[in-house]
Amino acid sequence: MQKPRVLVAMSGGVDSSVAVLLLQQQGFDVVGATLNNWSYEGRQEPYNECCSLEVRTVAQQLGIEHHLIDVGDEFKEKVVDLFLRDYANGLTPSPCQRCNRWIRFPALLAWAEKLGCDYLATGHHARVAEENGIFYLLQGKDSLKDQSYYLFGLGQKELRRILLPVGEYEKSEIWRLAREHHLVSARKPESMDLCFIPNGDYRAYLRERSRNGHLHPGEIVTTDGKVIGQHEGLAFYTIGQRKGLGVSVGERAYVVALDPAQNRVIVGSEEDLLATGLIATEVNFIYLKELRESIDVHVKIRYRSTPVSARLSARPERKFLAEFGAPQRAVTPGQTVVFYRGDRVLGGGTIESPIRLTGR
Repeated sequence: MQKPRVLVAMSGGVDSSVAVLLLQQQGFDVVGATLNNWSYEGRQEPYNECCSLEVRTVAQQLGIEHHLIDVGDEFKEKVVDLFLRDYANGLTPSPCQRCNRWIRFPALLAWAEKLGCDYLATGHHARVAEENGIFYLLQGKDSLKDQSYYLFGLGQKELRRILLPVGEYEKSEIWRLAREHHLVSARKPESMDLCFIPNGDYRAYLRERSRNGHLHPGEIVTTDGKVIGQHEGLAFYTIGQRKGLGVSVGERAYVVALDPAQNRVIVGSEEDLLATGLIATEVNFIYLKELRESIDVHVKIRYRSTPVSARLSARPERKFLAEFGAPQRAVTPGQTVVFYRGDRVLGGGTIESPIRLTGR
């Protein structure tokens, strides 16, 4: 009987390496693949520990064939260029979400089909479950390492072909397995930096590229419009920022909004940062075709935030309103909001705007 064949997305890190190991132990015929996102720069490796070409050594250790897939042009167009555009427009983008949704999974699923694979697997700490023909994305077993937040863009078509083997394990168990099998990935540190940003310094990256006119200095103003200073460019500021503003208003001041129309950084009090809800756009639902009535959910407004109860309802033009059970701090346009029902990911989208507690 022929073994089921699976393509594993490999970064060279411990999670994807152990994903290969686990699938081999489960009887799969495993093939490895790594995306080269950086070929538009003439590079073969990222700027951080992610996706090192050391992945080839891991593949050799585990005895599998390995493919390097070039997606550089698409990555530049759909991730890097939009990253620069969003910052210039006063948004704080989520490039990893865009990559997963528009580059990583479409490219890898296409290659899985090309190579005759039945499934695609990744090293994400999340789980997939099927019930009555419906596929659900679930949080990973290790709540501290859960990465379901990054996968909200998947749908039924994708989930029926995706395996997430490490999601059933605590991260400590993954490290133990890597060490027991002497995988080279067991000695690599985890990286949280963006793969296309040298040394993780996004401000330097933006400055280097500001020569094309993306960034312009402007005014720092209070919520009532009083000019109190000058900023270097909207891209160097984010909602909730307190340090490095170079202004004094007699009390603690925070960035509460960025105004691209007038190229202004708006500062205010801690209370001005609070929001009672948000408007989301570019929303994807994983197992609902549409939202016909308001429902209770929990939402995360950033990866490390604590889920908060909310009431979710549809608005015109495919936008959605999430009304929080309790006010939330520093809801940031451009970032990702993900909706949960229990341990299931309902879906998610991009934060378009907060609904301010103060109304400003």
